[in-house]
Amino acid sequence: MATDQAPLIIGEASSAVHSPSLARSHRLTVFLCFLSIYLIWGSTYLAIRYAVETIPPLYTAGLRHLSAGLILLAWCLAKRLRPSWAQIRASIIIGVFFFLLSHGLLHWAEQRVPSGLASLLIASEPIGVFLFSAAAAREWHWNGTLLAGILLGLGGVGLLMGRSVLASAPGMFVGSAAVLISALAWSVGVVYSRRSHLSGNPLLLSALSLLAGSGQLLLVGTLAGEYRGFSLASVTLRSWLSLGYLIVFGSVVAFTAYNWLMEHYSPTLVATHTYINPIVAVLLGWLLAGEAVTLNVLLSAAMVVSAVMLVDRGMARLPQ
Repeated sequence: MATDQAPLIIGEASSAVHSPSLARSHRLTVFLCFLSIYLIWGSTYLAIRYAVETIPPLYTAGLRHLSAGLILLAWCLAKRLRPSWAQIRASIIIGVFFFLLSHGLLHWAEQRVPSGLASLLIASEPIGVFLFSAAAAREWHWNGTLLAGILLGLGGVGLLMGRSVLASAPGMFVGSAAVLISALAWSVGVVYSRRSHLSGNPLLLSALSLLAGSGQLLLVGTLAGEYRGFSLASVTLRSWLSLGYLIVFGSVVAFTAYNWLMEHYSPTLVATHTYINPIVAVLLGWLLAGEAVTLNVLLSAAMVVSAVMLVDRGMARLPQ
């Protein structure tokens, strides 16, 4: 999702099921990997907010993904992996949806939108994935669980946009709308990556899409004039540390953990991070940044997280 997980094309490359013997012999690894995708990806929303305080948002996202992409590319070269032209073309398209539009808008919006609120709006992505997937396939299959999840999720988003946003500071509505567009862009990217049936090493595919997206972000940021009035001397220590955290932990460490889990466990089990990430983001925003957690936010959070669970279960029951 548009948090900071790797492009979902890696889900196409591996669907190994859970192995009890593997779990017994690697319990610490399993624990640390799940802890990484639960806590690290949940914390990246607050890290983004701190990073864009003094670093232009598109430059923040671009530098972050460029650094992570170069690290992963070096890893690929060490393993003697070489991309095909088809993989490069697909990575450019994926970079547009996942990183330029989705992460670019998210980083821009978090100049105005609290990190917890952004995480809750982003958590609605599974609804967009289902709707775009059905539209692309021109086949609409429903069940009660899926329909309940979609309606509950839309209700949660509507509650957030109706009270938490409209009653807040100026610019909050525009920022929140940008976050929703960010979620839709990620959903389109997921549908494209699945329908492209692009095969290859997931590490290489993710490195290519990160590099493509970073180039697009830095180019658009420059064309938008983010360099005007920006100087390295004006960047605070908190912003530098947040950017470093996003690069090392948000992209490299959590991605590696996610990739390892996808190779050894079912995608359904690994996808449980989508339920946990917004909860972690809301709590950290409240504890560390003083973001307001009102009854309205708590109710919206419960509705959105429950909706994601229902949508996931409903989609699992659809005919393949």
